[in-house]
Amino acid sequence: MASVVDVFCGAGGLTHGFVRQGFNVVAGIDVDAACKYPYETNNNARFIHKSVSELRPDEVDELFVPGKPKILIGCAPCQPFSSYTYKLQYSDKWQLIDDFADLIVAIKPDIFSMENVPALVRYKGGEVFEQFIRTLQPVYGDDIWWQVVHTADYGVPQMRKRLVVLGSRFGPISLMEETHSTSEYVSVHDTVGHLPAVAAGEVCDNDSLHRAQGLSPLNMRRIQQSEPGGSWRDWDEELLAPCHRKASGRTYSAVYGRMQHDKPSPTITTQAYSYGTGRFGHPTQDRALTLREMALLQTFPQDYEFHCPKADDVTFTRIGKLMGNAVPVLLAERIAESIERHLKEYGYSK
Repeated sequence: MASVVDVFCGAGGLTHGFVRQGFNVVAGIDVDAACKYPYETNNNARFIHKSVSELRPDEVDELFVPGKPKILIGCAPCQPFSSYTYKLQYSDKWQLIDDFADLIVAIKPDIFSMENVPALVRYKGGEVFEQFIRTLQPVYGDDIWWQVVHTADYGVPQMRKRLVVLGSRFGPISLMEETHSTSEYVSVHDTVGHLPAVAAGEVCDNDSLHRAQGLSPLNMRRIQQSEPGGSWRDWDEELLAPCHRKASGRTYSAVYGRMQHDKPSPTITTQAYSYGTGRFGHPTQDRALTLREMALLQTFPQDYEFHCPKADDVTFTRIGKLMGNAVPVLLAERIAESIERHLKEYGYSK
């Protein structure tokens, strides 16, 4: 059976997709110690608390099952490449992409996969991504596939685009065909409509993650005037923020908005629990998303545990970071399914 190691594993979104597809994920590696509990609890795999820049190729290589296909997967932190920080060209976090490429070349896994934000392709004029591909070509030749995909086309209830990269030493590899047409997109209501209603600042009695951040009186008035699919332009003049009154701020409408219940959500970020950071207002309830709704929109199962039930550590910032940084589980499943098909094509099992 093939074995999988997940670098930059986070809370386990990418790993969980492979687990659900039946793969043997042996370990996940991440620099954030807060990922240990959700990763190990939900995936029956070992968590290694370490930065990829400190990893030795031999210590990663020895994690794989000897004599079986090796699969290395990962999603390097995407903050320096995201649309929110794209103009910040001075971050050194892009070095993690080079570190990941060097690790792949040293280990030479039979198959590798990387998932990231689309802006990586054009970051620094495309230099970073082009160097990533060039570094891998001596091992994989032309059998490296990449494409920016729309996650809603694969059943994820988000209008979210992601870069997927696949490479194989066996032969040509690619992501499977889309599973959903536009008319079949999974909506916000399909995903979270079954949850009980909660008010801003309240927590569901039966689910500690189904909690909504409180709203100030001003923001409560704002959300009450916000239409599904709308923005701050729906408000009375007196409710506008100072930045929206300026010419430079009037073009930016993707904040203080409500989602539409019959369409996918916007991209879930680490602060999707905050009404003012995007179009994260609930379609019908006067509040932003709860942590549970964030997790479901990221296609985590409803029983996925993000914190120890005995610990009083449910904070929006910490749990929101784990959820927002994750690879949507359903996209991970489609990546895993594509690799499974590829293995079978060359006579291997998953």
